[in-house]
Amino acid sequence: MRILITNDDGIASPGLREAIRVCKEFGEVTVVAPATQQSGVGRSISLLEPVRAEEMRIEGVEALAISGTPADAVLIGAFSLMDEPPNLVVSGINLGENLSADITTSGTVGAALEAYGNGIPAIAISQEVRSPRARMDNNPDDEEVDFTLAARVLRGLLRVLSDVDWRGVLNVNVPSPERWNGRVTAAPLAFTMYRPRIEERHDPRGRRYYWIDGDVIEDPPKGTDLYELRRGSIVITPLTVDITGDLKSAEKVIKALSRELRG
Repeated sequence: MRILITNDDGIASPGLREAIRVCKEFGEVTVVAPATQQSGVGRSISLLEPVRAEEMRIEGVEALAISGTPADAVLIGAFSLMDEPPNLVVSGINLGENLSADITTSGTVGAALEAYGNGIPAIAISQEVRSPRARMDNNPDDEEVDFTLAARVLRGLLRVLSDVDWRGVLNVNVPSPERWNGRVTAAPLAFTMYRPRIEERHDPRGRRYYWIDGDVIEDPPKGTDLYELRRGSIVITPLTVDITGDLKSAEKVIKALSRELRG
């Protein structure tokens, strides 16, 4: 297999190192990742400025740290660095779960969607992290995050996918190893994972600024990805780049607009 690895936590993330160690067992590995933390950038790409790059080695593999986004990393890796596009893009292992429809803001998932939008199957894999500090630190102490179960899941997926003609995106969320209930399940996205919490502050010169945050929903709908991960299951959600809603549900709006325009 030819595997392109990226993430949104940055090139120094221990989750990226773990993904490299696993993927090296299955073929040729190319690593392109943001130089710095890029959580929350979704599928954004850099159109108004150049993307700068620095070469390095990680886990014995040549890697490229870029100034851009995870989606930039996919494009540069797949269509510039590699002689031909990869068989698979692996995005992660992310520090913190990526659940519910809020994944549209995730750089981890954004990279996977960018890959599939260009015809490349992808896995976005995320590790549940209970410590708020570790979630926001792209290089936490090794003892803060246990990747052993996530590594087993990724290794198992690579074995399965090497024998299956599969096209798509798998969003994979792995609980902390001590919480795993032994189940692997498919589940739809919950509507949201957070209730927004906005904190207004003022700097020393009196100018207003905001911190955008959120409270995690503790009672998600039964059967959703958020619900299943809270129960300790490994959760897999297949994704697509087509986010078209129910066209029939828009008929009333369309008919009313047509009358308005004719009137």
